[in-house]
Amino acid sequence: MGVKYSSKINKIRTFALSLIFIGFFVMYAGIFFRTSPIVMTLFMILGLLFIIASTVVYFWIGMLSTKTVQVVCPSCNKVTKMLGRVDVCMYCNEPLTLDPALEGKEFDEKYNRKTRNKKS
Repeated sequence: MGVKYSSKINKIRTFALSLIFIGFFVMYAGIFFRTSPIVMTLFMILGLLFIIASTVVYFWIGMLSTKTVQVVCPSCNKVTKMLGRVDVCMYCNEPLTLDPALEGKEFDEKYNRKTRNKKS
């Protein structure tokens, strides 16, 4: 069927959600060290830091989402947000671009990098 792409906003949100779960698991691992309050406290603080990092990432992507370009997907006709030169629809994973030079070319996330090789 091909490669499954995900929109950049959804990737960052998934990363932030994984930080929350990692934080919970680290805190839970601290329970196994109940006999050593210092080690248990370190695990709890480390888990809390993961959760705080998740909050920072969620805040950052929220602020970034306000600067995105909203487009109507030609495939599913839903309004989706685009970050960068190329992105995919958040709903149907249709490759999208606003750059006329990239229309008709194979979708590649490398088009969003600032330092890309101009071979074509």
